[in-house]
Amino acid sequence: MTVPLDVPELSGSVVRLEKLAVCHAADLAEAAAGEREAFGFTWVPHGEAAVLDYVRTQLGRVGMIPFAQVSTGTGRAVGSTSLFNFRALPGRAGPFAVEIGFTWVAGAAQRTGVNVEAKLLLLTYAFEQLGVERVEFKTDARNERSRRALAGLGAQFEGVLRRFSQSWAPGEDGLLRDSAMYSVTAAEWPACREHLRGRLGRCDDSYRDGEGARQKPALAQARSRSASPKASAGPTAPGGRTPSAAARAAAQASIGAVNE
Repeated sequence: MTVPLDVPELSGSVVRLEKLAVCHAADLAEAAAGEREAFGFTWVPHGEAAVLDYVRTQLGRVGMIPFAQVSTGTGRAVGSTSLFNFRALPGRAGPFAVEIGFTWVAGAAQRTGVNVEAKLLLLTYAFEQLGVERVEFKTDARNERSRRALAGLGAQFEGVLRRFSQSWAPGEDGLLRDSAMYSVTAAEWPACREHLRGRLGRCDDSYRDGEGARQKPALAQARSRSASPKASAGPTAPGGRTPSAAARAAAQASIGAVNE
C-alpha cells in the first residue's frame, strides 16, 4: 500500500498542522527547552542540534507523515505529532487503520486546546478523508498522564501489550516497554467528534499568544471550523459514549500530555 503523502495542511482555530520541515526546528527547539515535566516517557529532543536531528529522523521514517503543531496566534511551532503505521488489506484501495503518535506539546502551549484540536483535525482527516475503520494510539503503560489524556479524548482502552515498544524513559536506552493501547473506530467516531468539539469549546484560554482576549472567541469558533480538514487513558463507556464527568475532569488536567 502506498502511504498517502499528499496530506494537506490541516487548519483549526488554535492550531495549524503543517508538514514537518527543517524550517520548524528553531521554534521546536525553543518549545522543547521550556517546561519538560510531561516528557518523561516520550522522545522530545533537547537542544538545537538534537531537535534538528529529530526533524531529519522523523522526515526519513518510511510510512510516517510528521507534522509541526503551529499556534495560529503566533505562527510558531509549539510541538509535533505524526500519522504512521498505515495498514491495508488486499483488495482495499486505502488504509483501514492508522496510528497517531510521537505527540508532544510545549509546556507553555498546554491547556490551550492545541492538543485537543490537533487530535480532532487528525481524526477527522483519517475517518472522513482516508476512510479508515480504526485509529490507534499507544503510550508507555506507566505514563498515567498520557493515559488519562487519551481516555479524555474518547479513545477506548484495549489493554496492555507487554514488551511491545521502544522505551523513551530516561536510562532505558535500547530497552522495551509495556504499551497501553487505545483506539477509536469508525462506529465510535461521530460521538467522539462531538465530544472533542465540546472539549475544545471548554478549553482554558489562559495561553496568551499576542491575541489576548481574542483567543476565547477563537476557541468557541473551533466547534465548527475543526469539522473538516478541508477548511484549512481508561475506556469510554460502551457504544462510543463520551466519558463521565470525572473522566473529563481528570483529562482536562492533562490536555498537553504526550503519547507514542
